[in-house]
Amino acid sequence: MNDSSGNGRYFDPDADHAFPDERLNEVLAFVDDDEEISTYLEAQNVNPVLRKGYNDHGKKHIEIVRNRALCLYDLLKAGGVEFNGARQQGLAEADEAVIIGLAAVLHDIGHVVHRDNHAYYSIPLAADVLDRILPEFYGVADAVRVKGEVLHAILCHHSAEEPLTYEAGVIRVADGLDMERGRSRVPYEKGGRGINTVSSQAIERVSLSAGGSVPVHIEIEMTDAAGVYQVDELLKSKLDGSGLDEYVRIVALNAREEGSLVERLEL
Repeated sequence: MNDSSGNGRYFDPDADHAFPDERLNEVLAFVDDDEEISTYLEAQNVNPVLRKGYNDHGKKHIEIVRNRALCLYDLLKAGGVEFNGARQQGLAEADEAVIIGLAAVLHDIGHVVHRDNHAYYSIPLAADVLDRILPEFYGVADAVRVKGEVLHAILCHHSAEEPLTYEAGVIRVADGLDMERGRSRVPYEKGGRGINTVSSQAIERVSLSAGGSVPVHIEIEMTDAAGVYQVDELLKSKLDGSGLDEYVRIVALNAREEGSLVERLEL
């Protein structure tokens, strides 16, 4: 369904999916070859990394979020979850993945303005990009509707705003899935040794798979019990506010500390 190893880490456009993927693949091919977007993904890293001392919010982060978002969406669709964003706008099922893919790519471009409140700054910048891109694939009416849904997902990824669509919920959760080996979304000062720093270094691997009793099983491999703080404070809080919590199970495993207080924790 996703990557050949079956761990839901990389979206393979050539694989079989639980949704119509032709339109998504066309849009992503266009986006990947777009100079303006590529420049934004580089420029948006300057404020958070060079000026604020945060971790990466540029191309690598976007690559991870896009992959995880589309893998998460694929698993939810395979599990029979009915998405509401595109459908309630009268759009096609194929547009659900387009909304998710574009929101994943553009969700952090507001960092070029400032790290603080960046989700709000992302809205006008992403709107300009979408106004240029969407007419390549849609007529006026559908372009307006897709644009609105993408902007909604962008706004809700990192703010107090409530996701009103499952598409937006996927982006919110996928943003939290970029948490391996110090890539935590929880900020910490350079050189700090507080719980945020220690816990962010403890996440070894994040994998997604079909969940059996629920559509999605997220497995977090930790090298230290301190990673529980990272999972609970970051990913669980994202999931709780996503609208998708009933469809996703999170299991954290302490892979290197046999006999420790936390060997397996289900959230």
